[in-house]
Amino acid sequence: MKQLLIAGLVAAVATSAFAEYPDKPVTIVVPFAAGGPTDKVARDLAEALRKPLGGQSIIIENVGGAGGTLGAAKVAKSAPDGYTLLLHHIGMSTAPALYRKMTYDTLGDFEYVGMVNEVPMTLIGKPTLPAANYAELVKWMEANKGKINLANAGLGAASHLCGLLFQSTLKINMQTVPYKGTGPAMTDLLGGQVDLMCDQTTNTTSQIAAGSVKAYAVTTPKRLSTPALKNLPTLDEAGLKGFNVSIWHGMYAPKGTPKAVVDKINGALRTALKDPEFMKREEALGAVIITDARLSGDEHKKFVASEIAKWGPIIKAAGEYAD
Repeated sequence: MKQLLIAGLVAAVATSAFAEYPDKPVTIVVPFAAGGPTDKVARDLAEALRKPLGGQSIIIENVGGAGGTLGAAKVAKSAPDGYTLLLHHIGMSTAPALYRKMTYDTLGDFEYVGMVNEVPMTLIGKPTLPAANYAELVKWMEANKGKINLANAGLGAASHLCGLLFQSTLKINMQTVPYKGTGPAMTDLLGGQVDLMCDQTTNTTSQIAAGSVKAYAVTTPKRLSTPALKNLPTLDEAGLKGFNVSIWHGMYAPKGTPKAVVDKINGALRTALKDPEFMKREEALGAVIITDARLSGDEHKKFVASEIAKWGPIIKAAGEYAD
């Protein structure tokens, strides 16, 4: 009887503690440098999360390096109390194939909170490329096999992953040219030093709208409604059946974070994603806010597992990985 009373008291105290969460600032770790697309999403989301988390301050901590794995590892090893969270993109699912030595288990070392958004990709070319549309681009690529330069923003970057899938699906090998970020890659594309790049709408829409690059297709199953992109065909309708790649973002807590805390964060996330200002900012970035079952931690985890299965063979076949 005494043991039951003690157990009940402990449970009551724990429940009370969880109910008060958060009673101090919450840190969201972004595993990339400040100023990039993921950092932008995190900072906008932090503003929207503040109210549903009781008005607590939310701190963004940028822990860049090793394709996002340093920041992810930091969160995996943090105290499982809900005060250190991770906002990561598709790299959460590609790192196991890209990096031979991982200090954390993507599926085993985190509590999955939920998915945030998806950012479409666009296939673009240098302004002097002779192909006026995707059909002409295919003919040009066939005629220039072995000579095509495909830029990307570095190992594991969105443009790197999209480029790998594009080559794999099209069955045309290109010379990949990695840069240290999207900025220098775009500069060389504009200058004609490289031929093609596949990157996020957050990085390409303004250049497409200005006519500074040739735009050929979007990578989503449906066309986009953004004015500058609405006339672009999807790669699926252009002939690459089933081609679908977007850069998604999700939120995670360290493994062992109490379910009551994870549930509270998930509830706050659902509320934040409906915040009018956040929705407006995401639309401006060309991002699509998640409204389906992947808002739940369990469904998001299933999705990440499917992404690991999807990207692993593609990355390994390309032989592009880091120690």
